[in-house]
Amino acid sequence: MKKILLDHCLDWRLERYLPGHEVVTALDKGWDRVKNGALLSLAEGESFEVFITADQNLQYQQNLSGRTISIIVLVTQRNVLASLIPLAPKVIRALETIAPGELVEIS
Repeated sequence: MKKILLDHCLDWRLERYLPGHEVVTALDKGWDRVKNGALLSLAEGESFEVFITADQNLQYQQNLSGRTISIIVLVTQRNVLASLIPLAPKVIRALETIAPGELVEIS
C-alpha cells in the first residue's frame, strides 16, 4: 500500500480506481493553491510516497533530483474522469515497481 497525493488538477474520484492505497487529494489537504515545488516538499514532509498529476511540464519546471517522492504523470487528451479511468490499471501496475524519486509517464 502506497500513500498517494492526487494533484488538484485531477478528478478526486480517481481515488476509487486505486484500491488498496491511501489516496488523499491536494484539495483535501488545503494545498490546492500551492505551486508544484512547494507542493512536492509538503507531500514529502508528510510521508507521501507518490504524487499523481496530469502536469506534463512538471519534470521541466522543477528540479526533481534529490526528491524522495515518486511522480506519476497521466498523459491524456482530456483531463476528465472518463479519460483517466482507463489509465488506472496502468497506474496500479506502476505503483508496484516505481522507485523513490522516479518519474513515470502513463498514457
